[in-house]
Amino acid sequence: MKQLRTYLFFISIILISGHITGQEEEQKKISARDTLPPAEKYGLRAGIDISKLIRSGVDSKYSGFEIVGDYRIYKKFYIAGEIGNESLIRDEENVNVEGSGSYIRAGIDFNVYDNWYGMQNSIYAGVRYGFSTFDQTLNEYAIFTGTNYFGVNRITESIEENGLNASWIELVLGIETELFNNVYLGASVSLRSLVSEKTPDRFDNLYIPGFGRTNDFSSIGVGYNYSISYLIPFFKKKR
Repeated sequence: MKQLRTYLFFISIILISGHITGQEEEQKKISARDTLPPAEKYGLRAGIDISKLIRSGVDSKYSGFEIVGDYRIYKKFYIAGEIGNESLIRDEENVNVEGSGSYIRAGIDFNVYDNWYGMQNSIYAGVRYGFSTFDQTLNEYAIFTGTNYFGVNRITESIEENGLNASWIELVLGIETELFNNVYLGASVSLRSLVSEKTPDRFDNLYIPGFGRTNDFSSIGVGYNYSISYLIPFFKKKR
């Protein structure tokens, strides 16, 4: 599943990049005959993460929904963020645990792409601060005794821990291209690092909504995003 998401991410980047390149060729013809700079749109762009909807439909152990958005504040700078809800069951060899809850990520993006005449695409780098509140339910687990002589001692009485939370920072790289008037397709990848984490008394967090899977070896996580969004233009400015 992880490799499939990685392949899909890079395929989407290639497709979106190809779409931008095609737009550039078209806009070169326009810019050759137009001398006045176009007015650029400023407003709220909001949409959904379609990858979470697809995964919810094909993976019975996962459910999630995320709203994405940004607001252009100055030329190449955008206030950006995501808010959502996730639930995942991690069914490992010796443990079955479910993490579920809500999260918010907020920060700023910088567009490094120089658009041609009339275009408003972006290739951006950004930073986010994320915060999640969630519950963990340990459905069953095996007790390690050092030998299998008496068989596996598996406990099926569930343990639930509520009111947990975690925070993290993340670096984001992404791309947005305008498919139709004010309709955008986007893809991004993020590298996340835990800042704080409230853990259950008797076991660890194995999944943090908004952050992803955790382990004992590293506080680093990776996330992916595929979005479709609509720009609500509030006003226009000349370049």
